[in-house]
Amino acid sequence: MPALIGLVAASRGPRLRAAFAAAGLDGIRPAQAVALVPLAAGGLYASDLADRLRVSRQAVAQAVAALERHAYVVRGPHPSDARARIIELTPKGRDALRVMRANALDVERRWRKSLGEQRFEELRETLSALLSAEAGES
Repeated sequence: MPALIGLVAASRGPRLRAAFAAAGLDGIRPAQAVALVPLAAGGLYASDLADRLRVSRQAVAQAVAALERHAYVVRGPHPSDARARIIELTPKGRDALRVMRANALDVERRWRKSLGEQRFEELRETLSALLSAEAGES
């Protein structure tokens, strides 16, 4: 079952890549794009971003480096600690978030059409319960 869930999640990649390309957003992969989501509320330290994404600091460093090269994020000094670096979205990064949101809404629309409203809501509840159970095991 986990493999099936992983395959469903991975099936979104090609559509998201196409949506990025259609919006003129280059150099961004879906796996890197997830790092933009926690930054929507404001800048974060790399360690905080890693914690929110539940990935290693090394994985965040690699994703942020790629996103920074393509101008989706910037690393700047912390206002009160010049040694610390804060990762923040650029306007291009916010554009990518808008594309991701539109793509997610399109996926939901297609899944609702495929499953019907009741089964779609049951799926949402089941996945939420599984996510909560997994978080509880950490």
